[in-house]
Amino acid sequence: MKTTIRHIQKKKERREPIVMLTAYDYTSARLAADAGVDMILVGDSLGMVIQGYETTLPVTLEEMIYHTRAVVRGAPETLVIADMPFMTYQISPEQALANAGRLMQESGAQAVKLEGGAHMASTVARLVEVGIPVMAHIGLTPQSVNQLGGWRAQGRTAQEAERLIEDALALEQAGAFAVVLELVPAELAAHISAQLSIPTIGIGAGPGCDGQVQVWHDILGLFDDFQPRHARRYAELGSLIRQAVARYCADVRSHRFPTDEHAPHLSEELSSLYAPRNGRNARTLPQAEAA
Repeated sequence: MKTTIRHIQKKKERREPIVMLTAYDYTSARLAADAGVDMILVGDSLGMVIQGYETTLPVTLEEMIYHTRAVVRGAPETLVIADMPFMTYQISPEQALANAGRLMQESGAQAVKLEGGAHMASTVARLVEVGIPVMAHIGLTPQSVNQLGGWRAQGRTAQEAERLIEDALALEQAGAFAVVLELVPAELAAHISAQLSIPTIGIGAGPGCDGQVQVWHDILGLFDDFQPRHARRYAELGSLIRQAVARYCADVRSHRFPTDEHAPHLSEELSSLYAPRNGRNARTLPQAEAA
């Protein structure tokens, strides 16, 4: 049965933890879905973990459509949410409507996510009004990293905390079906979660949120040189992949791979005809036979 935003809401009501994970391609999405995640976020974090940029800002709408389409094919029964890239929704609600509509129509995503607090409430309301489910995102908003002065926690002062509470309530009122809380102090995130009737999804916001989201590459240990404080590594695939590729390189260079078993073969009659002589084939296969 396909997961919908209604299923996610019911989990909040039953106090069942919600699991969300990022994915950016068919294979990753299929593995995540088979493992039992509730939601998959095709995050604009792909700009950093897939494309190698320092921030999420260079990601385009076309790139989000491309990656989301692949994820939807890999996880057809999972709720897939696609990030709205930088400057595809900030200009006006109508701009957001056009781009969100295109993102959902061309990718197959069931919802979109956008960053920003109370100032984005009118945009959220406009999207919801025409049937586009919206997941909101407050706290550390990566698309505003330059304005925020880096990747740092938000809501540590009384003024910031009150603003985040107001943001969350405004977004709920506007019709968002869930709110991501990123790098928000655990006590504040738990308070916001208790105040809202919609689910909160935390990332670096403590155990008091209704659900959690992590980045695929972080939990699988695909980056050896950086581990976010909010992430727990459940595998060290980076080192395993490096070892596997090194063994492949060694086998090719030492003629251990490929072997005869890794290729098709001619019939016994033709095999003798084309048997190597003096280190070279007796004759060259005709083009038609080779095809």
